[in-house]
Amino acid sequence: MNQKIRTILTGATGMVGEGVLYECLQSDLVESILIIGREPYGMTHPKLKEIIVKNINELHEIESQIIGYNACFFCLGVSSVGIKEEAFSKLTYDLTLNFAKVLCRLNPDMTFCYISGAGTDSSEKGKIMWARVKGKTENDLRKLPFKAVYNFRPGYMQPTNGLKNTLKYYHYISWMYPMLRMLFPNMVCTLAELGQAMINTVAKGFERPTFEVKEIVSQSKQKL
Repeated sequence: MNQKIRTILTGATGMVGEGVLYECLQSDLVESILIIGREPYGMTHPKLKEIIVKNINELHEIESQIIGYNACFFCLGVSSVGIKEEAFSKLTYDLTLNFAKVLCRLNPDMTFCYISGAGTDSSEKGKIMWARVKGKTENDLRKLPFKAVYNFRPGYMQPTNGLKNTLKYYHYISWMYPMLRMLFPNMVCTLAELGQAMINTVAKGFERPTFEVKEIVSQSKQKL
């Protein structure tokens, strides 16, 4: 890839999005990052711009500001705990596809990277609600005429030290990371590896559209 990465990023106020953002800010492959979100992330950096939108499903007012990007790191998501399928689908499938369709129309040469989850059900027919919804989201993203769409399915992610949006319960379980990595290598990676894998995939591509944990770890180590 001769061009530097100019990426749109969502979910920066969450743990995963912030971790991916951190890797983008450190990477020489990334030229600029545009955060789109409902709340300000609250950081200044030469690479960084930010647009606050009241409703992320309504992007028509900012379309002129989101042209010219060649990547999207879609890190926005919600937990399925305590949510019925209809509501979870609106917050996951509908929101993601609506956002992606706008970007695809404005930036057809874009590579779209979607963070899904380990155990996602590509058949869309399984018993686990969130896995079906995520599977449908993955499948329908791939139907859009982007340059490329990649779905990342992390399991446990060891957070990056020093970031402000790390979920509180990680402070109690992070000490288990070395043991978890040894016992469950196909389910455990670091948040840094996820971000690096996404960057490397935009820069270099990948032969398959889906990244399980072992592919995330492997792709994060690619030398470009």
